[in-house]
Order: sequence, then C-alpha cells, then structure tokens
Amino acid sequence: MDANAWDERYAATEMVWSKTPNQFVAELVGPLTPGRVLDVAAGEGRNAIWLAEQGWTVVATDYSRVAIERLRQIADERLGDRASGLTAHVADATQPAPGGEAAYDLVLFSYLQLPDDDWLAALRSGIAATAPGGRIVIIVHAQRNLTEGYGGPSDPAVLHDPDDIIEGVAGLPVEVESAELRTRLVATEDGERAALDTVAVLRRIS
Repeated sequence: MDANAWDERYAATEMVWSKTPNQFVAELVGPLTPGRVLDVAAGEGRNAIWLAEQGWTVVATDYSRVAIERLRQIADERLGDRASGLTAHVADATQPAPGGEAAYDLVLFSYLQLPDDDWLAALRSGIAATAPGGRIVIIVHAQRNLTEGYGGPSDPAVLHDPDDIIEGVAGLPVEVESAELRTRLVATEDGERAALDTVAVLRRIS
C-alpha cells in the first residue's frame, strides 16, 4: 500500500486507529525514564501523543500526509502547552531518520508492516538513529496470526515472527533483550478474539 492509498484510508474516516496507546507500548515504555523518542509510522499519533503526555520529547513520522496533519491537530487539542514537545514529519521509514544518527533514547516501531527488504531497511535506519544504550521497541502482526490468531494483514510477506526479528538484526550493533509472541485481545461483536503479535525489545550496544 503506497502513501496515496494510506492518505485515502485516513481521509475516509474520522479515526482509523484508537486514541489510546497500544497495550505493549504502555507496558514496555511506561517504566522507562523519558528522553527523546522516535515513533516510526506513527499514524494519527495514538502512541506519540501518549509518549508526550508521559514526558518524552517526541518525533513522529509517517509517510501519509493526511495522518501527519491529523496527528498535529490531535496533539494540539490534547497536549495544549506541551504540544511543543512533539514534532511530526512526513517521512519514509526506510530512509535515514529525522534528527540524524544516535539522536534518540528510544525508537518505536508499532505495526510497521513491510516486506522483508523494506522492513530490514527501516529497522537498520531505526537502529542507526538510536543512541548507544538506547532501546528499539518493535510490535508487529505475527505471521502465525494468519493461522492461529485474529485480524491484521492477510499478506504473509508483511508479517514477522520473533525469529524473523532475531535473524534480521544479526550482525547489527544491538542485543536482543526479548523477542516473543504475545497475545492481544480484540473486542468484536462476537466477543473477545485473540490476535498474535511479535513484541521485541533491542538495546543499541555501540
């Protein structure tokens, strides 16, 4: 799906995603000391705005112009005087990140679903943007979700299991603190359904 398609999707509805942060973002990032964070593929800002509310200085990127415009509007409404702590850019996740190398204490990938080559390019860009000692938090729809879970993309080429993350960062300047399959409950008209996500935390080591 290209940027124009995402623009159309965002423009077609008031909100594509929820206004609350992803549960794994809240769980993993909540205990961390706020610093500078890059939220890659931030969409309408559900995680970026929450991060700003927790005291982080946030740079949010997405390649949908409509999503970034909506993010800025929601941030102004919710953050008020604190909105200056969040900046948003239209950007390609596979290209070097705004701010340059080693600029962030945390880089967040929340449901950036790309084919392997593009996904690895985005991951390398995110790692390069992380300062030594900083973390990269990854949450993606798992490939096993196709047969064992609920919802999410139906194209297996953009789905990644924990082993894919571990193999993808081999030889890069990170250590894998955790990489596991996690269950996320989704409310439906027929009751809760279980989706399977890959959730990983990397630490930049040099």
